[in-house]
Amino acid sequence: MQHPENNPWKITAEKNIYDNPWISLTEYQVINPSGNPGIYGKVHYKNIAIGILPLDEDMNTYLVGQYRFATGEYSWEIPEGGGPLDTDPLDSAKRELLEETGLKASRWQEIQRMHLSNSVSDELCIIYIARGLEQHEAEPEETEQLIIRKMPFHEAYEMVCRGEIKDSVTVGAVLKVQLMIAEEKL
Repeated sequence: MQHPENNPWKITAEKNIYDNPWISLTEYQVINPSGNPGIYGKVHYKNIAIGILPLDEDMNTYLVGQYRFATGEYSWEIPEGGGPLDTDPLDSAKRELLEETGLKASRWQEIQRMHLSNSVSDELCIIYIARGLEQHEAEPEETEQLIIRKMPFHEAYEMVCRGEIKDSVTVGAVLKVQLMIAEEKL
């Protein structure tokens, strides 16, 4: 099925509502696709979201546990973070993996690109598999109080299936890797 390439939204005015080093919020006055006036708010992310699923030779992976301020819940996730828009995302992935787990990888493969909340934000996420792992010292940021958990990959997959993992980057990464395993592409 062919989809339209032209943007049916018309912006008539815009106003910056909020700005910090990580995000900005803009309110737009618009004419919507049906021709009626309205408003639309958009969160612009100043970084690319990065997710890394480390996988060792025995098919173990590493999850990072932390309390998430925005959801008010404890969360188990793959190592993830942000990288500046003008930086190679793979360099950001390598930095995040080392910061959060102390791991360095010799082999990297991009496996997925996702928009994390495309109804209200422009946040792009890139997910990698990291292989050929070597343990070093973790370097967490001051805002991170992390617990690292090494487990067989199939246990992480089962946690996703039971709804114990809710983080969208982790869910996407784990399901993609499970599919790659099932299709013998890993």
